[in-house]
Amino acid sequence: MKLATRINSFLPIYEHDLGKVFKSFNELGLGYVDLNYPEHVEGLDALAMKKLLDDNQLKLNGVALRFRNEFINGELGNADAEVAGHALELCKEAADYCRESGGKVVTIWLGFDGFDYSFQINYQKVWNQIRDAFIEIADYAPDLQISIEYKPFQPRAYAFIDSMGVTGMMLNEINRKNVGVTLDYCHMLMKHENPAFAADIFAGQGKLYGVHLNDGYGLNDDGLMIGTATPFKTLEFLYYVKKHNFDGVIYFDTFPIIEHASKECEQNIKMIRLFDQLIDNVGLDHIQLIIDQNDAVAASELMASFFSASVK
Repeated sequence: MKLATRINSFLPIYEHDLGKVFKSFNELGLGYVDLNYPEHVEGLDALAMKKLLDDNQLKLNGVALRFRNEFINGELGNADAEVAGHALELCKEAADYCRESGGKVVTIWLGFDGFDYSFQINYQKVWNQIRDAFIEIADYAPDLQISIEYKPFQPRAYAFIDSMGVTGMMLNEINRKNVGVTLDYCHMLMKHENPAFAADIFAGQGKLYGVHLNDGYGLNDDGLMIGTATPFKTLEFLYYVKKHNFDGVIYFDTFPIIEHASKECEQNIKMIRLFDQLIDNVGLDHIQLIIDQNDAVAASELMASFFSASVK
């Protein structure tokens, strides 16, 4: 199992010293790193970053775009063509950095492409503009996985790419083999989606490029530790990730504000390994057999069986 964690959580502890952060990752038993672009890489070129990762026995999974300042009214779909062009160039720069540092996934979350009021945006224009931008990025970096991360709201009242359905429609129109999706567990709960549903559909189509695992109560991007709020939903989600042989990195996107970052990461590792073992103990084939019965009572009995499996 390939594991990474949220680098932001460690930066305040080590005063933005990436060497110390990476050393801590290695000691925790993590093998991969995701970097926010450009905030985590400023002042460090791609080759220097690769060496820093190599020195700590880590690999770069990929980079995640973070748009600030000029992009608060939209990124790739911004009504200002110059600003939208800057966002597009930033994505291309991120792709170059990812490749040169040894990564393979460029995750694009368009947090500001959205709206807050009725009559505020031209929906069809923004749709076409975002679609065409993704096509250009995909064609610019055909050797990389370009991954769309969706979220229903925050910071905008309505995000433009907000759900598995809209993302699926966008993927269909982009129509590029190297464009897929990153599923953030909390984002799906916020949309009142069942995370396992999206995992089964996208992974079954070979379009699952990233997993951000966390937990929450569905009203906010809570970023709680894994399995603490919705353990059965988490188990079902991980079942489909395992069933479809997802070979990417599982990224712990949790927010240790009060908790100690290293201790929270250790607990996330323990929990995901426990859940993985529970699935193995019950058995993929047996779980599928219960699902195929389409019986609520049988499903409840299956959930109860995870408890007995935990004490074997």
